[in-house]
Amino acid sequence: MREPFPDASSALSRARAIMRDLTDWTAEPWPQLEGVTTVEQFTYALRTFDTARFTADRAPHVVPFTDELQRRGVVTFDARQMKSWSSGDVRLGPDLADLWPLPEGVDLSLAATPPFGAPGGEPEDTRTEEELDRMVSLLGPLALSVIWDCAWRGLPEAKGCGVLLCLNSVWLRQHDEPAPGEFGVWISLGPRVAWTEEGQNWVRETGLPLGEPQEGW
Repeated sequence: MREPFPDASSALSRARAIMRDLTDWTAEPWPQLEGVTTVEQFTYALRTFDTARFTADRAPHVVPFTDELQRRGVVTFDARQMKSWSSGDVRLGPDLADLWPLPEGVDLSLAATPPFGAPGGEPEDTRTEEELDRMVSLLGPLALSVIWDCAWRGLPEAKGCGVLLCLNSVWLRQHDEPAPGEFGVWISLGPRVAWTEEGQNWVRETGLPLGEPQEGW
């Protein structure tokens, strides 16, 4: 969409308005939260959430980091550990601020932390619209993408059709990339319709201010 959105909730509202006005049906949202990759995200996570999931390579330069987590008593390792990496839960709090930057090979994620997910939940799980509202209200600087499958009113094919919402990220070359402070809405007409005359006519008739087509999802 060629529209500037001042915040995450505005972009979410626009995505929902498009689906309300232009679709026959819409599936439940499928949100995907990106990992913590910036100091702003790390600081926000420490003061806002209780726990996070982590995975860490068993590399020599990572060992002091996991040893420090154990020394502070803030880590619970999974019962089953792999030879090449370890995983578990970390209790978050402002007292961990000095651990930034995380060593290369350490990934920290809030995808299994409420409201973004439940401990033991699967990343492929869909959510209700009410749950999505809660996620967006607590998103802060974190990056979230959301997909709704849908059927565009007036088009004969629904396969591959949908709406993609990117919050603090953008859609580039078949994947989303972090972009703090950027919020966007993308639409897909499905590969069987998008490049047909019927699909192009549909786009013009909607009046949506779309940018250049991108390789899509």
